[in-house]
Amino acid sequence: MRQIQSDLEEDRTVTLLTVWPDSDPGTTVLRTTDAAEITAHLASLGARFSRWELKELSADPSQEEVLAAYQAEIDAVNANEGYTLVDVLKLQSEGNPEYEEQAAAARTKFLDEHQHDDDEDRFFARGSGIFYLRGNGTVSAVFCEAGDLISVPANTTHWFDMGTRPEYISVRFFHEEEGWVGHFTGSGIAKNFPTYDEIAALR
Repeated sequence: MRQIQSDLEEDRTVTLLTVWPDSDPGTTVLRTTDAAEITAHLASLGARFSRWELKELSADPSQEEVLAAYQAEIDAVNANEGYTLVDVLKLQSEGNPEYEEQAAAARTKFLDEHQHDDDEDRFFARGSGIFYLRGNGTVSAVFCEAGDLISVPANTTHWFDMGTRPEYISVRFFHEEEGWVGHFTGSGIAKNFPTYDEIAALR
């Protein structure tokens, strides 16, 4: 069992919210690790944020193992939000000869600004990633860590950065059988703001 799973509380780092004007990435208007403040700010954008207690997983868990570990929490979300499809997205370097290619392709897919017809709920069972939400004249970057659940409302323009060396396991929730369908805005705004690697380096 890897150390990250054998000593969960010590290994967990803190969620970080950074907010800038959408026209001025050089000016930070909010930077906080306070869960209540993060929750309140995201609620002003129509987004939900919460934290789950982490469960132990094997070094290379199957989708079935992850879903079984969090079955009670998943059932509660489905009951509250009416989701009908739940799956697990996993990207790990250990024992994966195709990691470099998969990591580059996955990062590129989500890095440009887009929106969805459906809400985008993600729970991080392992690893981290940043959701950047654009709304109310701001860009809000939520550096999600293991244990975080975030819900991006339908039609919210956003992008996601998992870094150049992504390592994560996330649970995804959908209302439709099609799963993840993104509508890209064609805007280059994502290139103006700090990346996952840049934010991580300053934490």
